[in-house]
Formats: sequence, structure tokens, C-alpha cells
Amino acid sequence: MYELLYKINNPTDLKKLNLLEKQKLAKEIREYLLEIVSKNGGHLASNLGVVELTIALHSIFNCPEDKIIWDVGHQSYVHKILTGRRKKMKTLRKMGGISGFPKTSESEYDNFDTGHSSTSISVALGMARARDLLKQNNKVIAVIGDGSLTGGMATEALNDAGSSKTNIIVILNDNEMSISKNVGGIPALLTKIRIKKTYTRSNNCIKRFFNKVPIIGKPIVNLAHIVKRSIKQAVIPNMYFEDIGFTYLGPVDGHNIQELENIFYKSQNIEGPILIHVITKKGKGYNLAEENPDKFHGISSFDIKTGKTKSVKVKDYSKQFGEKLVNLASKDEKIVAVTAAMKDGTGLKEFANKFPNRFFDVGIAEQHAVRINCWNVCIRFKTCICSIFFIFTKRV
Repeated sequence: MYELLYKINNPTDLKKLNLLEKQKLAKEIREYLLEIVSKNGGHLASNLGVVELTIALHSIFNCPEDKIIWDVGHQSYVHKILTGRRKKMKTLRKMGGISGFPKTSESEYDNFDTGHSSTSISVALGMARARDLLKQNNKVIAVIGDGSLTGGMATEALNDAGSSKTNIIVILNDNEMSISKNVGGIPALLTKIRIKKTYTRSNNCIKRFFNKVPIIGKPIVNLAHIVKRSIKQAVIPNMYFEDIGFTYLGPVDGHNIQELENIFYKSQNIEGPILIHVITKKGKGYNLAEENPDKFHGISSFDIKTGKTKSVKVKDYSKQFGEKLVNLASKDEKIVAVTAAMKDGTGLKEFANKFPNRFFDVGIAEQHAVRINCWNVCIRFKTCICSIFFIFTKRV
């Protein structure tokens, strides 16, 4: 059943495969992930979305000498499978079993005990600076999602890295999702950057056409170039990442292994901080997870054909909390809810639907959530403690 997967015991074995074999391997890894998570539970959608990305990373970079830092960490299942822990994945979420996150005590390929979001760029920058002080030459790569990029710590790290001239690679895994749909200005910026790819392709097609036209073709192209520069900003925003000091590469299709390998290979010859913008789809390859990525973010054992969980879910703490909150909010208009990208996980979905003007999702930014809760909302309702409450996020 797993013809290629069972032959991969470390990244060296992966590097021996050709492109077609790697594409077949990606399919087998997705089947294996479904087999494991459907039995044991786990984080599914995020891992299905990074299969090709992880294959390309371990094909081009030389781990464990090169360091890969996974932000949040729950999308590291494929990384673990490719670094000698395929069999151990069957112990996922079992007593004494393999961790669902990177764990330095578990493998030399895991470089940081990641458990929360928005930390990877800071960690990678620290490792890169230590490497430089030791006069070493390995690559340091941070893989961060667009949802995690809304966290303040990630922005602080981008600011520091961009001005440092340090050789570091940041891979932005852009699937337009965190756990729930992304909110805020940074996801909006990334949407505009995605337009660049469409814009560039159209521009190149038109240019090739007119260059073939005798006599008047090239003058038309030159005139169009002058006009284009004056209206370009209406289509493509100032490149935020380049403005703060990064060399921006992409966007690139995160499910095209050849494109990913090409851009990773080229990145090794560029000096200074680099940001590679990769577009992926959460839940890729499993229709039910593609259509409901939030449901399959973290899930208990389920039936692969129907997607229905096998165990009867009892009314847990979050559910009871959410119901009680709605009941209280119906009687007291001063009650609001603030969450950090965890509306569903903290039982606030019904509250958000019933009281949209009193529900605030600030993205993965807990510090900001606490402050906005204490000041902005408190001032509005002229109260300090009793009628305001904050939901501390849970990430298992």
C-alpha cells in the first residue's frame, strides 16, 4: 500500500527520489496521515496542507545541520514521518507515544519545543546569529503560517530580522486560515500580494504578443511600460516585506514540488533575510477537510468516508461555558467576548452569531486581546471587571 513511504527512513532517502516519485510519496503520506489521525485523533487539516512543502524542504536543505523551526508545531507530522519517525506516528495521542509537536528530546531534527504561535522567526533569528558568531554556515528556516503572522511577536521579529542583514529564510505558509478564518489587516495585505502573480502573468503574455508585431510592436511595449508604472500601485501595494529589509520571493504554489524546490534552491544563494511566500490549501487532498478545515484542525477519531467522529462528544467545558455566556449576555448587554483566533475552540460560536457587535476576534494576539479588553471595551461600557470577561485560548 505504501510502496515509497516505507522506504523513507531519513531525508537522505528522500533526496534519492525523482519528481514523479516524490509526487507519489506525497499521495501516500496523505493516505498515511488519514489512517493515523482517523484512528488516534490529531491535527489533520494543517498537516495535509504542508505535505509537498515539507517534502521540498527536506529535499533541498540538509537537516539536521540546517535548522527548520515550525511555528505552532502542530503541522510537523509530515516532518516527523520524513525524519525517521514514521512507525512512531501510530502512537500519536497515546500514553508514552510520539509528541504532536516538535520536541528536541525526541529527535535531532526537532530544533525547538514549539507549543504556541508567532515564535518561530524570533527563534530562527537567534539561531542564525549564534551560527554567525560561531562562524558556521548552515541555513536557518522558519516556517510560519499567515495566521501566526498576526501575532505581535512575529511582527517584532520581522522588524528585527529585516534590519539585521542576517542570513535567514522565512517561509510564509499562506492558507488564508489559522484555526478559524483569519481576521485583520495582515491577511488583507497578503490577499493583495497574491494578486501580483495574476498581474505578472497577464503582463508577460501581453508583452510577448506585442513584441512579435513588426515595427510598432516594441514602441507599444515601451509606452505601455511608462503607463504601467503610473497605475501599478492601484494593482500591487508597496511590498511590505521588501520595505522592511527582506528579499521577497513568490507567491509560489505550495503543492507544486518542483516549483518549491526551485525557489528553495535559489534562495540559498541570496544574502540577507529572505521571505518566501507559499500558497497552500488547508486539508489538501481530503475533500471533507478542504471544505471544513476548522472542523478537521484538531479532531478525535473519525470515519474517513463520512468525516463523522466515532465517539459521542459529551458537552465539554467550552460548550457549557459558551451556552452559559449566551444566557447571561441575553440579560446583560454589557457582557462582551474577546478571543484570540479561537471562536470555536472556546465555545464562542453561538455568542458571535447572536451578538456580533459584542464579539471581538483579534487574531493570534493574546497580549493585545488582554489590553483591548481592559481599556477599549471597559471604557465603552464604563465598567472595570464584573461585566467584562476574556477567553483564554486553548491549544492542545
